[in-house]
Amino acid sequence: MRPPAGLPSLSKRTRVLLILALVAAALLLVGPRFIDIYTDWLWFGEVDFRSVFSKVLLTRIALFLVVGLVVGAIVWLALLLAYRSRPMFLPSPGSNDPVARYRTSVMTRQKLFGIGIPVVIGLFAGLAGQASWSTVQLFLNGKDFGITDPQFGKDIGFYSFDLPFYQFVLNWLFVAVVIAFFASLITHYIFGGLRLSGRQGALTRSARVQLAVLAGTFVLLKAISYWFDRYALLSSSRKEPTFSGAGYTDINAVLPAKLIMLAIAVICAIAFFAAIFLRDLRIPAMAVALLVLSSVLVGAVYPLVVEQFSVKPNAADKERTYIERNITATRQAYGITDQTVEYVDYSGTSTKQPKDVPADVTTIANTRLLDPNVLSPTFTAQQQLKNFYAFPKSLNIDRYEMDGTLRDFVVAARELSPSSLQGNQTDWINKHTVYTHGNGFVAAYANQVTAVSGDTQNNTGGYPIYSVSDLETKPADPALAVENPRTYYGPVIASSDADYAIVGGDEGSAPREYDTDTRKYTYTGSGGVGIGNWFNRLAFAGKYTERNILFSGAIGSDSKIIYNRDPADRVNKVAPWLTTDGTVYPAVVNGRMQWIVDAYTTLDNYPYAQRSSLDGLVQDSTNQANGRMLPKKEVSYIRNSVKATVDAYDGTVTLYQVDEKDPVLSAWMGVFPDTVKPKSEVSADLQAHFRYPEDLFKVQREMLAKYHVDDPGEFFSNNAFWSVPSDPTVETDKNQPPYYVLAGNPETAKPQFVLTSPMVGYERELLSAYISVQADPENYGKFRVLQLPTNTQTQGPQQAQSAMTSDPRVASELALLRQSNKVIFGNLLTLPIADGGILYVEPLYTQRNSANAFPQLARVMVSFTDTSGIRVGYAPTLAEALDQVFGSGTGSSATRPSGEPASPPATGGQTPSPTPAPPAAGQTPDKAAAVAELDAALANLQSAQSGGDFKAYGEALERLQKAVSAYQSAGG
Repeated sequence: MRPPAGLPSLSKRTRVLLILALVAAALLLVGPRFIDIYTDWLWFGEVDFRSVFSKVLLTRIALFLVVGLVVGAIVWLALLLAYRSRPMFLPSPGSNDPVARYRTSVMTRQKLFGIGIPVVIGLFAGLAGQASWSTVQLFLNGKDFGITDPQFGKDIGFYSFDLPFYQFVLNWLFVAVVIAFFASLITHYIFGGLRLSGRQGALTRSARVQLAVLAGTFVLLKAISYWFDRYALLSSSRKEPTFSGAGYTDINAVLPAKLIMLAIAVICAIAFFAAIFLRDLRIPAMAVALLVLSSVLVGAVYPLVVEQFSVKPNAADKERTYIERNITATRQAYGITDQTVEYVDYSGTSTKQPKDVPADVTTIANTRLLDPNVLSPTFTAQQQLKNFYAFPKSLNIDRYEMDGTLRDFVVAARELSPSSLQGNQTDWINKHTVYTHGNGFVAAYANQVTAVSGDTQNNTGGYPIYSVSDLETKPADPALAVENPRTYYGPVIASSDADYAIVGGDEGSAPREYDTDTRKYTYTGSGGVGIGNWFNRLAFAGKYTERNILFSGAIGSDSKIIYNRDPADRVNKVAPWLTTDGTVYPAVVNGRMQWIVDAYTTLDNYPYAQRSSLDGLVQDSTNQANGRMLPKKEVSYIRNSVKATVDAYDGTVTLYQVDEKDPVLSAWMGVFPDTVKPKSEVSADLQAHFRYPEDLFKVQREMLAKYHVDDPGEFFSNNAFWSVPSDPTVETDKNQPPYYVLAGNPETAKPQFVLTSPMVGYERELLSAYISVQADPENYGKFRVLQLPTNTQTQGPQQAQSAMTSDPRVASELALLRQSNKVIFGNLLTLPIADGGILYVEPLYTQRNSANAFPQLARVMVSFTDTSGIRVGYAPTLAEALDQVFGSGTGSSATRPSGEPASPPATGGQTPSPTPAPPAAGQTPDKAAAVAELDAALANLQSAQSGGDFKAYGEALERLQKAVSAYQSAGG
């Protein structure tokens, strides 16, 4: 036989071309990554967070080197030992040797195989290992929680910071040893240390020793892994969805099994190491069989038997202790302990008139009529100004103090919308150097609209009353005035692919950016990265694959490029260890417009705490309708420890510590010192605009739905659980979102800004609880849970919606409206009033069936239940609707459409008046006249219905409403 032929030789020209092709391929693969690193380095310098970039990069590089070197070195050492211990006499190339040609190839390229293989494996291992930089940094900087687990008595910090690191190290040692074992096995086979010929094959002593050491090391690592697996049991998911954490089977079957397996693994390791001195391989073979058999019987079958025959028949009793642990840990992990949550018994039945309760007068006067999830088209139609400006799909709620009185507003920034540019506006020059920023802050009183006049078909009111601060307009109240209303950063701006703008130019050059129809502007803020030099221009041309950045004459020596313009993305980049809320909102703080971003620290391994998917917990009807971002991660611990601000003009990112007791944040502040400002640096004006974040509240209400239960038996049976009601205002079966309201403090009657949500019974529609959390600085984060008795029949949101829409007046008018309008139900607010009662208030909007139509408030619906039954109010104004339900006088405490709230009625010393029941007709002349008109109006309505004349029908409805109002005013 001829010896195996080597690779064909290459000409010099071919080798040069091959090298050039490899270099070009490497540049295509690696070049974009280096461009991103360089532009990120520039960007982090712009926002003054380069220490974060450097720390993360250096940690990743260090991990890449350490993991790559350790794994590569172990594999290289295994190959080297296997090669050096090869048999001295090998079969001749002409013999019948199946691996002869492979042996020859390896021998002729020893460096390629002996060094190249470990290097490649080390590179891949390093690339995978560097992603765990956060695990390593938390291990180095983590501290104690001051709370110990109930099973092992270890501090929670061990599970949060130490255990993940130990598991990380063990996993990579497993990888290295396994690869080294197979590399040694193949090397010994190629060089004759392992021969498969013959009945039993043959193994040289050196091959036996090396393979035994590697196998023994693997089993020894497995023993160590069993030790740490005991602690990981406390985050077990075996009992989900009932509860998270170790259950009876885990502690009484799996935990002892881990210790037994640990002992067996140590014995097996000793057996493998014994093979170094003993030629008999039956001992390690028997050890392997024992390990496999014990892992099946002890590790799997025994826990299964205990679970099926001991736990399941007596689950409520067996799991009692572990459910108690889960309840305690979940409350700690999600911040819903007795220190933050106050439970109050609430009757669900009113005992007073709302006008006689000072807190109710405040609540009614501030009842919100504007739905921020509906009115974006209205804001756009009335406040857009230019086609290239836009508002987000979902607006926001915030509050400001006006003349000493706290008022809530629907707020939004008038942002640039690059996707709305049309015609020549989309030219690269115009898109990136002319249309660069938005203009203004727009606020509308949340509880007021322009006077509703006319019938629902010809309504001329029902629009927001705006307070605008932009380049052309200044608001009357200084609290809403923005010194520089130009908006270069915002979520609408960043929603387009054109996430960059180029501002500035040569010194003394004419302004280029559009500001108003009569004025151009040149950006003077600190935001943006300089592209005055050719190297930076080349880098950004490569980043955006845009040659115009290189050749455009609009770019001068002082030009800057503004990018990464979404406020939440900017916070995520400077603090990659934080999870941001799905909603950011603008606020006027000390005369500047700031985007406020709520940020969370999270863990996924808090012992015994309920573990859930964050995006599943925060899903509701508004997320689906408005495309809000949902954070995707598993959590078992969450804290809103950081509030971030992003300046709308210059993009400055500032992180503030607002929870000084969060050990996770303390660890991250150790990793990145001086990046998070202390709580003491939060200004009073900024703190006044901090809201309790919606996503955190959604998570906590889901936990409170179960974890308000103290008794493990009730917890196991689920009969005391609550549910988040589905949103009755939309057709999809999604959770009702929480709502911000300005409600009266039960003790002081002063307005307080709270985030609220009703809760219904488990798989039922009756109201079971009402959760609210305060957002005002003095009581921030304090929960108040009103618990309704289980034997009452208080209507929930779905039932209230059904009661209102099935009322004859409402149903008939809705049928008429839907023939020429789109009917939009606004947010259904649930308001505890009347010393035990529940009031539902829902604005009803109409939008004509035309291309440029937008919603306007047409009617207000209210629903209230008392001992006499369900009462429904339906009128153009909240005041009239309340008077229909409670009688004359209650509505006078509601905000008047013209602008100012009426003076609250005096309440001191008055005897609460009962809710009026329908009276008999004819007691006084006024009543008699009112009843007569009411009968005539009803007859007229019936006649209009049978006639099919929609105009006459609308007039009849209007007459009926006036008759009802006159009847109630007369004491009816």
